[in-house]
Amino acid sequence: MSLSSTTRDDLLWQQVHWLGTIAAQGSVTAAAQRLGVSKAAVSQQLAALERRIGVPLVRRTTRTLRLTEAGQRLVDETAPAFAQIVHSVGAVHDLAAAPRGLVRLTAPVALGRQHVAPHVLSFLRQYPDIQVELDLSDRLTNLPQEGFDLAVRHVAAPPDNHVAWKLCDTRSLLVASAAYLRRHGRPEHPEDLARHACLTYLRPGAAVWMFEQPGGKAAEPQRVRVSVQGPLRANTSEVLREAARAGLGIALAPDFSLDLGGRPSTLQAVLPQWRAVGFFGQAIYAIRPWSPSTPRAVQLLVEHLRESLARGF
Repeated sequence: MSLSSTTRDDLLWQQVHWLGTIAAQGSVTAAAQRLGVSKAAVSQQLAALERRIGVPLVRRTTRTLRLTEAGQRLVDETAPAFAQIVHSVGAVHDLAAAPRGLVRLTAPVALGRQHVAPHVLSFLRQYPDIQVELDLSDRLTNLPQEGFDLAVRHVAAPPDNHVAWKLCDTRSLLVASAAYLRRHGRPEHPEDLARHACLTYLRPGAAVWMFEQPGGKAAEPQRVRVSVQGPLRANTSEVLREAARAGLGIALAPDFSLDLGGRPSTLQAVLPQWRAVGFFGQAIYAIRPWSPSTPRAVQLLVEHLRESLARGF
């Protein structure tokens, strides 16, 4: 039995949409996961679309899948139409009296565990018809490719091709336990850190710390760069904080991870007259892939995070 022209047209829109998803995800397997269907279904519809158009749309090798010139042209020319459909459906959906929908959110591990997650919980109590999927990872994810609506990032500046909201300012602090400072003395200048046990991040360039001290009215800020070493390197500020509390050395970490007011005398600021620069960002942002509009659920979550984080760490 042959398909009616109406059914064939309905399938055509689905097939073109799936081709765009293949292009965005980079493989049939990833596209199937993103669409929530089987790999076989995606391959079948792709083959049907190629038969209907009469030209190959993808070029496959054993390791890669790339669009042909025809496939890329089809994706490029239809993408704005599908984006407009998503925008229009979202706008109509947002007319509902109660905010609802799913927000997929990613955030760094330490910041996410200590501050983002608690505020997400209070947000969900306020908006029971909204669902949030929270992924905590220090890996810099590709938001459109991995299907995230929003990311909380601790960066110097947000990417130009994203929508960004500044949530709050942040700063990096040098800290040590009172016990460590009694045993080893308190550094008086950044260069003294070269003779101390320093707790560093496990990433390239993390063993070189730079500090800045404001100059006079007309003077340029004084900058000092120092190479440090110590007994521990870790990929999260929570571990470095606990190592500093245990008296193992001096840690450079963002203020949101230190909780200096939470435990009296466990951590003390070191070289407070100097400002650490160039290692962490100086603000926390919420960012999302650019689109003509922002879903209401995402807007409400951003506003909630901004209001909550503005109270300080």
